[in-house]
Amino acid sequence: MSNKISIMLISGKREQLQMAAMVASVGAVSGNDVTVFLSMNALEFFKKDSDLKAPADGPMGSLLEEKNAPGYMELFESAVELGDAKIYPCSMAVDIMGLSNDDLVDYVSESLGLTKFLDDASEGQVWTF
Repeated sequence: MSNKISIMLISGKREQLQMAAMVASVGAVSGNDVTVFLSMNALEFFKKDSDLKAPADGPMGSLLEEKNAPGYMELFESAVELGDAKIYPCSMAVDIMGLSNDDLVDYVSESLGLTKFLDDASEGQVWTF
């Protein structure tokens, strides 16, 4: 029996992005039903051809860079490809930023509203980063 894990990712800080990606990838490859909702400052990192680097919020973020830990984008992609995680951009954030789904990395699904995400998340673990 799988569990439901819902992740709301709103931060643009390295440590927050990294931990969300770790929960998503480990949860998904362990057979859980994982959904990630991207909004606010996190969404800009999922634009195609983005060369943005998430700033570290403390010493751990710097250590992640120095020790060449697997990057958060690589971990999110693994969550989708290996564990069938679903990653949705927030429809409001997509509209505000003037984006279309074609502007986002290929493993991100069509945009989703917050109401639908919250409804789907109501019967499982909810993590916010």
